[in-house]
Amino acid sequence: MRSLSSGEEMSSFEEIVPPHPLPVRAMCFRCAVEPRDIGQVTLASVDEVATFAIDKRRNEHLSGRWLLAKALTLWGLEPSMLEVRRTEHRAPTLAYLPGLWVNTPLPSISIGHSEGWAYVAVIEHGWSVGIDAESAGRGIAANAFDMMAKGDELEWLNNHPEHAIRLWTSKESVQKAMQLGMHLNPREIVIPIEDSVVNISIDNSKIQLQNWIFSLTNMSLAWRHESVSLRTAEDDLLDATREAMKEQEWGVGCKTTLGRA
Repeated sequence: MRSLSSGEEMSSFEEIVPPHPLPVRAMCFRCAVEPRDIGQVTLASVDEVATFAIDKRRNEHLSGRWLLAKALTLWGLEPSMLEVRRTEHRAPTLAYLPGLWVNTPLPSISIGHSEGWAYVAVIEHGWSVGIDAESAGRGIAANAFDMMAKGDELEWLNNHPEHAIRLWTSKESVQKAMQLGMHLNPREIVIPIEDSVVNISIDNSKIQLQNWIFSLTNMSLAWRHESVSLRTAEDDLLDATREAMKEQEWGVGCKTTLGRA
C-alpha cells in the first residue's frame, strides 16, 4: 500500500497492492467518499448524478469517478479525453470522447463503494476486472444466506457464518468481472472460499479470484480474459471509413492535369 497526494487538492488516495501478483498489468486504489464539486470531477456523469435522490449516492459517484481519473492518470492516460459508458447490464466501460477519432485500446475498469470508501480497479485491455470490499468484521444475517448460496455451499455457509462477508464480496467481484452485476445470480456462483486464491468457471469464462484483508477490510478482486472486446460506434465508423478509402484509393491532396496550348 502506498499513499498518494492529489497535488494541490486536499483529497488523497492510496494504492492497494494485492498480496499475490496478477499475470497482467492491474492497479487498485481507494479514497474516502466525501462531497465533491461535479465541475471538478472529470469523469462524472451529469445525467446519472441528476437521478440520485440522496447525497450519499451523489458523493459515492463523484468520489468514485474522481478516484478513477487519478487511477487512469497513473496508468498513463489523459482522463479529459475519456468518458465512462454503461453496457446493457450497466457495467462501466471507458471510451474516447466522440469526435476525437481515437481507437487505441483502453483498459477495463471496476468501481465500488463501501462504508465511506470508494474503490477502483484498472486492468489492461483484453481483460475485465471486478473489485468489491466490505468491513472484515461485518456480519450477514443467516436468513439471507439462501439468497447468496444453495446446495452444498449453503450448507457449508450455515456451518461457517463467519465467512459470509468474504463469500459475498467474492461473488460481487465475480459479478463485476463478468460485467453482469445482479443479472448473474449469486447462487449460481460457487466459490471455495477457504482458499485466498481460486479459479472458477462460469459458462465459457475462466475467472481468477483473490481475497485478502487490507486495513480491516475484506478485499475481493476477480479478473478474466475477455473473449470479445466491446466496440463503440466510433470504432465501426473508423473501420468503415478505412475500407471506403481503400476501395476508392483516396489520398491526401489532389492531382491535376494541365493541358498544353
